[in-house]
Amino acid sequence: MTAIARRPLLSLLLVGLACAVLGALGSWAWQTRVRADPASGLAARDRAAIEAVVHDYLMAHPEVLPKAMEALERRGTADRLGEVRAEVERAHPGVVLGNPAGKVTLVEFTDYACGYCRGSVADVDALIAANPDLRVVVRELPILTPESTDAARMAIAAGAQGRYAAFHKAMFAAGRPNAETIAAAARAAGLDMAKARATIAAAETQAELARNLELARRLGLDGTPSWIVGDTAQSGAIGREALGQAIAQARAGRQG
Repeated sequence: MTAIARRPLLSLLLVGLACAVLGALGSWAWQTRVRADPASGLAARDRAAIEAVVHDYLMAHPEVLPKAMEALERRGTADRLGEVRAEVERAHPGVVLGNPAGKVTLVEFTDYACGYCRGSVADVDALIAANPDLRVVVRELPILTPESTDAARMAIAAGAQGRYAAFHKAMFAAGRPNAETIAAAARAAGLDMAKARATIAAAETQAELARNLELARRLGLDGTPSWIVGDTAQSGAIGREALGQAIAQARAGRQG
């Protein structure tokens, strides 16, 4: 997994989370007391006693802090995703795998120079085979090398010709992107190169790459591959099983 931006140190987050938990629980206790009896307030010593109990519990059970932080991060991701869901799930013309009309959408941010992305190709193929209703929207995110951008532009050109899946697989099979491997993948996909060059030169192609980078930033994604399905966002080669579980949860959410 390649980093777009480093997150704050875990230790600092845990300290901040502990303070937030203490403050929130103290505030909750005070509000509960006031709602039950508006004429009463929580004495300073009572509040201090409650905070001491919470502090002691957290010190004795520090494992709850990472779990609470994960839940907080998931909630934040869902909130951020809600703001851009329609855009992130809208495929660039032709840049889609699986069932284009599928009811469940998996979004993958990928880079052709990313070894973890290459390793995930078989997982995505297996998930498509096992889920006939799965639509895989691929967002080209060339962040590793200049040649990554060249390969991403050719991929978009392949999508415009209805040859995206063929180019996508051929490009990853060819190895790291360079002029020779990109050309070989384009030939293997059967692209009309005159049309491909016109698409590559089009302003909308560069706009799509810039849009993908901005979406990744807004969603807090920290590398490739990154995945969006339902209300979850994850980065890294998380594997077929984890992706399958997320897809099942997203399908259940739609049916619910």
